[in-house]
Amino acid sequence: MGTPDFAVPALEALHGAGHEVVAVYSQPPRPAGRGQKERPSPVHARALELGLEVRHPKSLRDPAEQAAFAALGAEVAVVVAYGLILPQPVLDAPARGCLNIHASLLPRWRGAAPIHRAVMAGDAETGICIMAMEAGLDTGPVLLRRATPIGDGETTADLHDRLAGIGGALIVEALDRLDDLVPAPQGKDGVTYAAKIDKDEARIDWTRPAAEIDRQIRGLSPFPGAWTTLGGKRLKLLRSRLANGAGAPGAVLEGFVVACGTGAVEVTEAQIEGRGRQGANAFLNGTPMPPGTVLGEG
Repeated sequence: MGTPDFAVPALEALHGAGHEVVAVYSQPPRPAGRGQKERPSPVHARALELGLEVRHPKSLRDPAEQAAFAALGAEVAVVVAYGLILPQPVLDAPARGCLNIHASLLPRWRGAAPIHRAVMAGDAETGICIMAMEAGLDTGPVLLRRATPIGDGETTADLHDRLAGIGGALIVEALDRLDDLVPAPQGKDGVTYAAKIDKDEARIDWTRPAAEIDRQIRGLSPFPGAWTTLGGKRLKLLRSRLANGAGAPGAVLEGFVVACGTGAVEVTEAQIEGRGRQGANAFLNGTPMPPGTVLGEG
């Protein structure tokens, strides 16, 4: 049971390990592209390529949908970024329960955006937990966990791809060891919630410290993309690192080094309105920004 790209490696790992996937559940196809033609989710598309049955109900609250799910006779439901609430009858249907692949070291970053929040908070590490699902929001006991460091220059996109691969490997291990694993209740200390990203968080306030702005840029890359303005156009900043320098907040010091409230950041990848994303050198070749240019005005 999954929907976005993040869930595809888990499906591939389960299928590749020889598990019988009796059905794949994903959110319904949605209009996309210029023609607004309905497009299946990444999990839906990959499942069809693997020759698997796909179901995409709009909700699982309908008793008929719940009965159809129970009729599959599944031993385990593997859930990863599915996006629909599982009512109690669905949670109770598989003989061995529902296992969730969650992209944080629970109980830190329960909720919708754990990868973004870990990068934006400056966490030194994150990881994957295989959790036995219950009615609460990511509150179930943990069967397996695997930590991984967050690199200084990693973006949410980078970490997303690494964690997706770890999640696929870890769910296969969990199923192999299911008889021996002892679910560990989550501690009450250290609980944090990874609220869904609000687009209002994406505009850069150059008066903030450089470390915070660097984490904002990397944590919101590629979506929704931290942004500022240049000459009245929206400028997304997609990759950065801390740099030496000081000046008026938002002022370009040299190259693509920008002064912050304290310190400076060097932008290494950007996208201005109407163009594709570019590395810093290519961007500056097409859009010169002499020292003293101020970002975020207007």
